Amino acid sequence: MPELPRQTGSELVVAPPSGGAGNWAGGPSAVVHESSVFLAYRLRRPIGSGRGYANVIARSHDGVTFTPVAEVSKERFGGASLERPALVVTPEGRWRLYVSVATPGTKHWRVDLLEADEPEKLGEAPALTVLPGSDEIGVKDPVLHFDGRRWHLWASVHPLETAEHADRMSTWYATGPDGVDWTWQGVALAPRPGRWDARGVRLSAVTVRDGQLTATYDGRATAEENWEERTGTAHGTLGPDGLFGPLTAADAEPCGSPHAPHGLRYLTAVPGRLYYEVTREDGAHELRTEPSLDS
Repeated sequence: MPELPRQTGSELVVAPPSGGAGNWAGGPSAVVHESSVFLAYRLRRPIGSGRGYANVIARSHDGVTFTPVAEVSKERFGGASLERPALVVTPEGRWRLYVSVATPGTKHWRVDLLEADEPEKLGEAPALTVLPGSDEIGVKDPVLHFDGRRWHLWASVHPLETAEHADRMSTWYATGPDGVDWTWQGVALAPRPGRWDARGVRLSAVTVRDGQLTATYDGRATAEENWEERTGTAHGTLGPDGLFGPLTAADAEPCGSPHAPHGLRYLTAVPGRLYYEVTREDGAHELRTEPSLDS
């Protein structure tokens, strides 16, 4: 199964914009390119003070100290808030940033795509909506995998029947030929009644090896745990049709922060290093890293 954070020997990567609950730095998405680590992440202030106001792309030579190279604001998309971005490099060497955007005055989310030939140019790239959601669902926080032939995507999907239940989430699976046009294939991971992930589940990272998919995911048991999810693991199998089937969650207990309310979420990994968003003692969230066991 994927490695979960030990939180020993971890180092701060990005601090939140201020102290206290509702101030976050996190939602990381990491890739390695030409011996550098590139990290996309979200910055947030409390509701009423800006919410998710920016996605930042940064570069590091050691995986710990990062220098921002591009930034996009929520105003760029006409959004009420931004959530976790997804950063990928295509086989052709193009850079893509998938941005989760909240629709003002609603609980709806969509995903827009920025594409450029260099990460520094992503901040000026035109936006294309690739996962619009609908009147019934909001879509956000995609995780992507290219298998050499087709693109695979797992995204967090929220029902919009009532505002009371819009925090509920499951993970849906989609495929496409180019990473732009997507066809939904069904639910990949659903909440488990009576368990620590009964209210919602959201994939955060996938690894595929020899037809086996291993994943980390965020989960919460109640609506009150919204924004303070913990991290668990799941696995799946590649079918003969080249598609992945539903994932099975592990029975193990999740990983959380030692500080109440114990959030540890949006885990992403590159060879030798883990990145994640974690609740600190004052209730704010910070982005931290630690060496992985394969380092």
